[in-house]
Amino acid sequence: MPHIVFVEQDGTRREVDAKLGLSVLEVAHEHDIDLEGACEGSLACATCHVIVDPVWADKLTPPTDDEEDMLDLAFGLEKTSRLGCQIVMTEELDGLVVHLPKSN
Repeated sequence: MPHIVFVEQDGTRREVDAKLGLSVLEVAHEHDIDLEGACEGSLACATCHVIVDPVWADKLTPPTDDEEDMLDLAFGLEKTSRLGCQIVMTEELDGLVVHLPKSN
């Protein structure tokens, strides 16, 4: 089973199991990680904004135009910002590292 490393605002790293096919947002909710997701993954908000570690950024599928539009609303936007609801776990993403921005 793949793993995700969530880096919390205080720098604490939490490595958790990530079921294949689940989004980063869903994995966070399964493990009680503070990632809001107010729209429940319907791509209608930016509350699941995460910052992907630069080592992993190019391994993700590029964001869609709709995701880019929602990211424009995110606080603390960075070059590798993505919406957690749009990153779906695959074997290739085993070890993915995402940072939770201060706005979460």
